[in-house]
Amino acid sequence: MVSLALLAIRLTIIMSALILIALAVGRVIFAHDTNVAFVSTRTGDEDVFIADMRSGLPVNLTRLEGWDGASARSRDRIAFSSSRTGNPEIYTISVYGGDVQQLTDNHVRDTDPVLSADGERIAFVSDREGDWNVYVMDSDGSGQRRITDSTNDDQSPVWSPDGTRLAFVSYRRGNWAIFTASPDGSDLRELTPNTRQRYIDPAWSPDGLTIAFASDRRGRNFEIYTMSADGGDMTRLTSNPALDMSPSFSSDGDWIIFESWRDGNPEIYRMDYTGEQITRLTYDDGRDTDPS
Repeated sequence: MVSLALLAIRLTIIMSALILIALAVGRVIFAHDTNVAFVSTRTGDEDVFIADMRSGLPVNLTRLEGWDGASARSRDRIAFSSSRTGNPEIYTISVYGGDVQQLTDNHVRDTDPVLSADGERIAFVSDREGDWNVYVMDSDGSGQRRITDSTNDDQSPVWSPDGTRLAFVSYRRGNWAIFTASPDGSDLRELTPNTRQRYIDPAWSPDGLTIAFASDRRGRNFEIYTMSADGGDMTRLTSNPALDMSPSFSSDGDWIIFESWRDGNPEIYRMDYTGEQITRLTYDDGRDTDPS
């Protein structure tokens, strides 16, 4: 009869082997409410990873030479930009690894992709017509169309949960500010004050009522803030001498995931909606950035 101790050892070996196999092929099953996608240089090259917030186990999804970055997750797909063909283009990949689809093919740069909550549309930025502007396309790459028309940079688009608005960052007023617009580019609204302070990295909460962002509005250091979706009620969540930026909400809205340099190296952290219970999620000498 097999002893309980020997059985435990065998189970440990089996589980370890399964994890190694999953890492080798880049496929691990995650609970959708607890996983976070991010970009990391831990393999020596920038790649897109995914990790479960509970276990912290990271899995490399892209695993190719060349820059893979600017990722954003929605449901079972991750949109990202990659220079694997020599020029930054937009791709999507399954959250389980594999099924990579190239969506754009231009001689200029396409980057900052973000999937709508229903997975049907992708917003991105491109300089294909000379200036950086926001574009929208269907999730299969069809129907590509420009929705902003600025001679200054428009960057970092993000969908509202119901898909009726896009928030993005723009330099059109001479400083980085956050705007929203309809998906066709109409009804443009400026949410942040036109001051010398910078407002970047917008992220919509799952209920659509709140936008998290990073700003140096209280000094020259970027911290994480929230505001109502109409630009009011700005609340500071972090206060640290190091950079805090790139906020993103968990799918249940209970957590804000963000990038911070507070331990001397860019890593991924999470905190609750009030800025409390800050927990470090990644531990590596490489740069872990851009969580979603």
